[in-house]
Amino acid sequence: MATETLNRGSTAAGKANARASGGKPRSSELMAWLFLAPYLVLFTVFVLAPIVLGIWISLHDWDFTLPGKPFVGLTNYKDLFDSGSVTFAPFWHAMRATGIFTVFSVPLLLVVPLAVALVMNKKFRGRNIFRAVFFAPYVLGVAVVGILWRFLLDANVGVVNSLMGAVGLPDHIAWLSSIPEAWISLIGVTVWWTLGFNAVIFLAGLQDVPGELYEAAKMDGAGAWASFRHVTLPGIRQVTIFVTMITIIASANMFGQSFIMTNGGPGQSTRTAIFYIAETGLQNFQMGSAAAASWILTLALMLVSVVLFAAFRERGEGKAR
Repeated sequence: MATETLNRGSTAAGKANARASGGKPRSSELMAWLFLAPYLVLFTVFVLAPIVLGIWISLHDWDFTLPGKPFVGLTNYKDLFDSGSVTFAPFWHAMRATGIFTVFSVPLLLVVPLAVALVMNKKFRGRNIFRAVFFAPYVLGVAVVGILWRFLLDANVGVVNSLMGAVGLPDHIAWLSSIPEAWISLIGVTVWWTLGFNAVIFLAGLQDVPGELYEAAKMDGAGAWASFRHVTLPGIRQVTIFVTMITIIASANMFGQSFIMTNGGPGQSTRTAIFYIAETGLQNFQMGSAAAASWILTLALMLVSVVLFAAFRERGEGKAR
């Protein structure tokens, strides 16, 4: 009898302990899922669902103006790599334009903002005004920037040509309708417009570099260049990786500047991949081909990201050794 009573007491105590130990985590898990629910819903609706739908559309001859959307498998992808198809040349010409813009804009959008950030990190009178001047263009929309610079760079009535003529320089340059002037204009405007954002990120990274490292470098006889090379650059390495990645992605997705300023011209020289995808899908109603092209561009950016991360990691490990 005593043994039975003891067993019952032990069982009741075990259940009570199980409830005490198990109830709280369940409640915490439920609360965590409740907090995550809005994000998960938005992520599913605006990220996962479009991804799945994009893949599904790329496997069909999808014209949203027609009721029938026949399944074609990988035909849309094969056409993009078949030199005999009508989509081959326009797509790869657009990819080439995207590559040109990315290759020339990304280094400028790393070097110029870093130089601006180094200046903004110094203490001098009017520093806040200096920061505001460089960041201000970034708050403008692409439509405002495109229309503004299309007027300023106009070959006939543009302010840029007028100012160049006033100082004795050639004043009839077709900034938006000839090559390479069109690329110079697009890249220059993009750098002017977005350098403030990268500069602010670099500035945040510079402010996290310990001042003691600069003092130690100075005591070792390091000059300004040596301190920059051996203290500043390693100190902002992670920030540089982040800025490089977002800049490459943004440059590869350039559309608004080309659409508004040059309309893809002269000819189709500045028609980027996003321009081609938008035109193919929304103007020509070939959504399947446009979706396939977008996935090719996505895979290319993923490959570039992997290579870039590997290069930065190997470089960092080499320095650590």
